[in-house]
Amino acid sequence: MPDAASVQAVRATIGDSEFDRDTAVTLREPGVYDIDLSAGWTIVSAVNGGYLLAVLGRALADALPHPDPFTISAHYLTASQPGPAVVRTEVARTGRTLSTGQASLFQYDDEGREVERIRVLASYGDLDTLPDDVRTTAKPPAMPPMDQCFGPEDAPAPAPDSSAIVDRLMLRLDPATLGWALGAPSGKGEMRSWFGLADGRDPDSLSLLLAVDALPPTAFELGLSGWVPTVELTVHVRSRPAPGPLRVSITTRNLAGGFLEEDAEVWDSADRLVAQSRQLARARIS
Repeated sequence: MPDAASVQAVRATIGDSEFDRDTAVTLREPGVYDIDLSAGWTIVSAVNGGYLLAVLGRALADALPHPDPFTISAHYLTASQPGPAVVRTEVARTGRTLSTGQASLFQYDDEGREVERIRVLASYGDLDTLPDDVRTTAKPPAMPPMDQCFGPEDAPAPAPDSSAIVDRLMLRLDPATLGWALGAPSGKGEMRSWFGLADGRDPDSLSLLLAVDALPPTAFELGLSGWVPTVELTVHVRSRPAPGPLRVSITTRNLAGGFLEEDAEVWDSADRLVAQSRQLARARIS
C-alpha cells in the first residue's frame, strides 16, 4: 500500500481530474457544445443532477465573459442518460461585474428527435473580485472528525441498485445522519458529510455545483426509500473554496404532497460558507 506522501503526490489537480474530463464540452459552433455524458456519474441508471449542472455550468463559463457561477437555477425536465448530448447557450446580458445567460441540454430519443433534459438560467461573475467583508449568523455544521465518519465502503454489503457516482466521490457521512442505513431512520430529515472528489482534486466553483446534490437524499432519514428525482435546483456560490475537503449539510423541513425541499450549505476547510442551495424533489411515498 502506498504511503501518505506518495498518495499526496498523485492527487489530481483542477483541470486534470476525472471531473474535469467528464464535464468538458466541445465547441461545435458559437453557443453550441457537444459532450458525451459519462456513465461514471449515474445514480442507478440516471445521470446525477449535480454533475449535469456542472456540465451546463462549464458551457456557460465558456459562453459568458465571467468565469464563476454566482447563481444558477435549473429545471430538470426529463431524466438524462449516459451518452451524447448537446448544450445550447444564449447570452442574455453582459455587464461589468455580472453576466447572465441560459443553457439547455438535449439528447435524442429512439427516433432521433431532440429531447430537452435540463434548462438553466445563471448569472456569472468573478469570485476573486468580491470584497472580504462577511457578516453572518451562519455556523459550520457540528460534525465528528473525518476518521469518525463513515463512507460507502463501510457498508456491510453493496446497496441495491448501487450508484457509479459513489466511486468518484469521497464521502464520509456523519453517524448521526446514518440511521437509515441501519434500518432506524431518525425522522429528522438531515444529512451531513465530509465531501471531496475521490482522485483528490481540490474544490472550485464548478465542483460546488456537484457537491450540493451528491449526498444521499434526506428522504432516507425520513423513512422513505428509492429514487428522489430533482425537479428544480438553485445554487448560490458565495466564495471560491479553500483547498481541502468540504463539509455539506442538508436539511428538509417539509414533506407534503409527495414533494420535499432540500436546503444545503457547503463549508470549506477555512470555515467559510462557500455555497448554498435549495431544491425541490419528488419523494416516493408507499
